[in-house]
Amino acid sequence: MTMTLDLQPGFDDPVTAAQQTFRAALDAMARPGTLGTADAGSGVPDGLSPAMARLLLTLADADTPVWLPAGVPESARAFLRFHCGCPFAAMPADAAFVAVPAGFAAPALAACAQGDPEFPDRSATLLLELPALDGGRALLLRGPGIESTQVLAPAGLPADFVPQWRANHARFPLGVDLLLTSGSAFCALPRTTRVED
Repeated sequence: MTMTLDLQPGFDDPVTAAQQTFRAALDAMARPGTLGTADAGSGVPDGLSPAMARLLLTLADADTPVWLPAGVPESARAFLRFHCGCPFAAMPADAAFVAVPAGFAAPALAACAQGDPEFPDRSATLLLELPALDGGRALLLRGPGIESTQVLAPAGLPADFVPQWRANHARFPLGVDLLLTSGSAFCALPRTTRVED
């Protein structure tokens, strides 16, 4: 018996859409906690949100292993394999991008690749899908890219997120960067950002 997958298309306009999404990701990293959208037209496979799919289409490639939880539908893996050419890591520590769709538990930040002192850029970026990027517990953000303070109130973060993030921030220049996604919306928390609750 042969199983066939309904492979979703990539970007409608690959060059323009990838540039637009990359610019939005850069802007999000430069302005932590500010909400943006990944609204370039693309297919969205079962298991991934529009923002997560479009960010991975833009950022992942043959040199950047991606980790997905074991229960993520095969259609999501086929989509990334075909459109990005990315390998899949067995463990979060081996991935450049750790993608956690809705309904799955995020690995501990410390379990993701941290980089090393000579190459801190070899750390992971964690993409975490949440129910909403507002309406949750308010977090006060400070640091580069924030004039004084920025308030972010994402719903559905892990209960121990704040202490995990403080430990992650303390490891700078090592540590994980974070992209929070919800539907087509997303925001960023680079490792340089301090979080207070």
